[in-house]
Amino acid sequence: MRVLLAALLLAALPAQARGIVTLQTRPGVTLSFFITGMQDVQPRAVALMLIGGGGNIRLREEGGKVRFGAQNFLPRARAEFIAAGIQPVILDNPTDQQAGDGMSDAFRESAAHGADLRAVVAEVKKRFPGLPVFLVTTSRSTISGAYQGRALGKELAGVVLSSSLFRARNSPVLAVFDFSSIAIPVLFVHHRDDACFATPYHEAERQAAKYPLVSVSGGNPPETGPCDPLSAHGYFGKEAATVAAISAWMLGKPYEREIR
Repeated sequence: MRVLLAALLLAALPAQARGIVTLQTRPGVTLSFFITGMQDVQPRAVALMLIGGGGNIRLREEGGKVRFGAQNFLPRARAEFIAAGIQPVILDNPTDQQAGDGMSDAFRESAAHGADLRAVVAEVKKRFPGLPVFLVTTSRSTISGAYQGRALGKELAGVVLSSSLFRARNSPVLAVFDFSSIAIPVLFVHHRDDACFATPYHEAERQAAKYPLVSVSGGNPPETGPCDPLSAHGYFGKEAATVAAISAWMLGKPYEREIR
């Protein structure tokens, strides 16, 4: 009955429920995000997507069209999420994190970042009543996934950590994080051949004793550096199968734990 009610409410949503949304998330700070169209696919869950690096996607409208940096694994694979019934919501940085290198690791761990995400979660739940909302992260944004998954707790349905940033050049990052402090379901996703120094597969494999892990092999020859999106680090050439596993986990379905 709850699923039917959610479907009826979603069917009644106006067209403007999708597109660019800008919220004031903190005093003097706004954050914009893009709710993608679903091409007549009925959404069954929502993925709040945070890209890696500094987090900037330069979300804007030009000539009546939505424009943003879409090379990162998550926005690049949005069509696969849509096909699986997952509503992508792609976040840009808040206005006070647009300059320079974007979001620092310290900001990703902060209460200010949590306040931004909490405001987005609340708005998305208004627009998609009854649907579970997941935080889906990759590479450096897995710092956000871990720390804010812990902070937001059951405001979220779960957290996906793909190509997790376990190490920095001179120190551990998520390699020393206490994932048991996250009170909601956590999924790790990692490519066995990830050659980025900061995201070694063996650290993800170490978590598999306690948490579900999707391990990916193969794909296309890299077209970028090992820490960039068009490589094993970004599941280049294995996007569809990787997203299928993530989406099935989000929807509580059986999923492939070994993708070859």
